[in-house]
Amino acid sequence: MIIVDAKGLSCPQPVIETKKALSSRPEEAAVIVDNIAARENVSRYANAMGYDIDVSFDNGQTRILLKRR
Repeated sequence: MIIVDAKGLSCPQPVIETKKALSSRPEEAAVIVDNIAARENVSRYANAMGYDIDVSFDNGQTRILLKRR
């Protein structure tokens, strides 16, 4: 599984990092962000790229699990 640590990054950087990670079309990836805008934008992008989204929260961080459809 590919893990993208995008904590502390402001948009559009988390989406750019996610795009790089998904370029190899992995079955699963996880993106860790720490702000609402990044969570929404990464989720929207991944969904458009054919990934199902599962969001979980832990200690002020958001983990977005992406699974290819």
